[in-house]
Amino acid sequence: METHDFPTEFGKDTPHGIFDVTRNEAMVTVGTDDDTAVFAVNSIQAWWTAVGRGAYPQATALLITADGRGSNSPRCRPWRTQLQRLADASGLAIEVRHFPPGTRRWNAIEHRLFSHISINVRGRPIISHEVMIKLIAPGATAAGLRARRPLHQTPHPTGSAIPDEQLERVEIERDEFHPEWNDRSRPHAAPEGGS
Repeated sequence: METHDFPTEFGKDTPHGIFDVTRNEAMVTVGTDDDTAVFAVNSIQAWWTAVGRGAYPQATALLITADGRGSNSPRCRPWRTQLQRLADASGLAIEVRHFPPGTRRWNAIEHRLFSHISINVRGRPIISHEVMIKLIAPGATAAGLRARRPLHQTPHPTGSAIPDEQLERVEIERDEFHPEWNDRSRPHAAPEGGS
């Protein structure tokens, strides 16, 4: 998403947000290269490890709402294989509900988190990753939203080809309601070596 990418003289900073509606908490991970499916799922996994697992110890599933473009498109092979990796590593069924085309602004994260990021960043030059991290989300908003903001400097290469055989190992169940946008990935019976 170009509206959420910030070029700096040191490269491109790409924030990816996870918003927990129930707890009114968010975590923004900032990548230092392109927005890829690996980065998107690593951000979700970072949230689950740092916050979600402790907040929801009895959880058996994780519900993700996402726009249907770019790295988290329902047709993106790396997105599907990375979600399977997360399901296997966490033991959770990963349920994804994609917003229909043209409706990504309906996502609560746009109003509750990224609107505050836009306000914080406006008119300020982002000259380094450190400046980006400081501007992206000051600890809390007036409405009580609390945000964490780690920096990911691990490369997430683009253009990874996913062979058919690897995609066939993904345990996808299509939802009855708009199966082209909504599905779940169940963990395999035995872990495939973690994440």
